[in-house]
Amino acid sequence: MEEAKKKKKTGENTGGRQEKQMSIEESFEYLDDVIDRMEDPDISLEESFLLYEKGMRVLKQASKAVDEVEKKVKLIDDEGNEEDFD
Repeated sequence: MEEAKKKKKTGENTGGRQEKQMSIEESFEYLDDVIDRMEDPDISLEESFLLYEKGMRVLKQASKAVDEVEKKVKLIDDEGNEEDFD
């Protein structure tokens, strides 16, 4: 049962072709699942390549999302004034 959950989360059942926009948290959870699957000694080489490819796309998407969040973060100084986070 746990194996089927991991396959569904990692998009393995669709050949890694699911392309939905994930939240940052979902992306990190997905990447954690990919790592778990790739560490499985019974995984085929083809499957590991598909997971790697999809994982890299998700990582790139998550990185962009984190960059966008960082641009929006404001620092509040001692006097309560907002400054852009650099």
